[in-house]
Amino acid sequence: MDKIIYLDNNATTPLDRRVLDAMMPYLTELFANPSSNHSFGVKVNDAVKEARKQVADLIGAEANEIIFTSGATEAINLAIKGIAQQYSDKGKHIVTASTEHPAVLDTCKFLESIGYEVTYLSVDKYGLLNTNEVEQAIREDTILLSIMYVNNEIGVIQDIKEFARIAHRKGAFFMTDATQAVGKLPINVDDLGVDILAFSGHKFYGPKGIGGLFIRNRKPNKVKPLALLHGGGHEKGYRSGTLNVPGIIGIGKAAEIAKGEIDADRVSIQKLRDYLESSLLKIEDTFLNGHPTQRLYNVSNICFKGADADAIIIGLKNIAVSNGSACSSNKIEPSHVLTAMARIDLEAYSSIRFSLSKFNSLEEIDFLINQLQKVILSLRSMV
Repeated sequence: MDKIIYLDNNATTPLDRRVLDAMMPYLTELFANPSSNHSFGVKVNDAVKEARKQVADLIGAEANEIIFTSGATEAINLAIKGIAQQYSDKGKHIVTASTEHPAVLDTCKFLESIGYEVTYLSVDKYGLLNTNEVEQAIREDTILLSIMYVNNEIGVIQDIKEFARIAHRKGAFFMTDATQAVGKLPINVDDLGVDILAFSGHKFYGPKGIGGLFIRNRKPNKVKPLALLHGGGHEKGYRSGTLNVPGIIGIGKAAEIAKGEIDADRVSIQKLRDYLESSLLKIEDTFLNGHPTQRLYNVSNICFKGADADAIIIGLKNIAVSNGSACSSNKIEPSHVLTAMARIDLEAYSSIRFSLSKFNSLEEIDFLINQLQKVILSLRSMV
C-alpha cells in the first residue's frame, strides 16, 4: 500500500473536507475584521456568532459561555492560571491527576514555583482515579479540581460527573480537559456539572490553531478566571486579539458535523478498533494498557514486550502510529501515564498507541496487522 495509513488521530485528525469548504470564503473574499463596524465586518461577525453557537450546541452550553483560543493548551493555561489568580484569597491549593496532559501538569508546576500547592492524585492499574482519594484530597483552601475527561494516551474515561459533584460539595471549582472527548462523546456541561471545559478543534476534524474554553456564566457555580491577555477586550475580555475567523468558522462547522454524526462515527470506528485490537492481542507477549471497556472507542494502547516502540514506529513504513502524547514526543523518558499505572520502564518503552478516525478502512487495518506482525517478529529475533 503506497498511501500513508494514518492511525495517530489522538495527535490530530484530518481536516474534514466540509470544514475546509466552510472556511475557504473567510480566507479569500470574506476577510474583514469581525470587530469592524462597517457592513463587511458585521457580516463576518455574524458568521463568528453562528460558529460560537454551533460549538455551544455541541456541548450543551450557552453561546456566551464559549471563549475561542488558539487551542486546548492556551485554554487550559487561561483556566488554571486565571482561577488561581482570581481566587487566591480563598486558597492556593489545586488538585489534579498524575496522568494529565502536559498542558495541565506544566501549568501546575509553574504555579507551584510561585507559591501555590498542587496535589497530584495517583491512578490504579487501569489509569482510573479512586473517588474516595479525590474527595479526601480536597481541602478548605482548595480552589480547583482539574481532571481530564478522556486520557489522550490510553483513552480511559474518568467519572467527571461524580468528581464535579464532589468538588462543588467541598466548595471548589471543577475543570476538565475534554480535548479527546469533545466531538467524540455526547457532552452536556449542565448534566456533567463542569464549571470549565477545554477543547481543541483539530481533535475532531477541524483546523489546527483554534480551540476554546467553556466558562460557566450561570449560577450556582458561575466562575470568572482572571484574563491572561489584555488589549482590545475581545472574547469578553478573556483573550484580547483579532479573532482567527477562518479557524472559528472551521471549528463551528466541525462541531455541527460532529453533533449530527457522533453516534454513527462511534459505531463504525469502534468496530474497526475492536477488530484491530483483538488481532494484535493474539501476538505473543502483548497486553492492553488501560481499562478494557471504560475508554474511548477509537483508542488502543498495546504493549509489545521485547520490542522497542521507536523501532516499531520506524519499521512500519507508511503507517503513522504513536508511542505517547504528541506534545511530549521530544522527550526520551517513558510515558508518565504508563509509569503512573505501575508499568515498568521496559513495558512503557514497548507500548504503541493506535488511535483511529472515521476516515480509516478495514483494508488499512488489515495491512497494518500484517506489517506489524512482521516488524514485531523481526525486532524480537534481534534481542
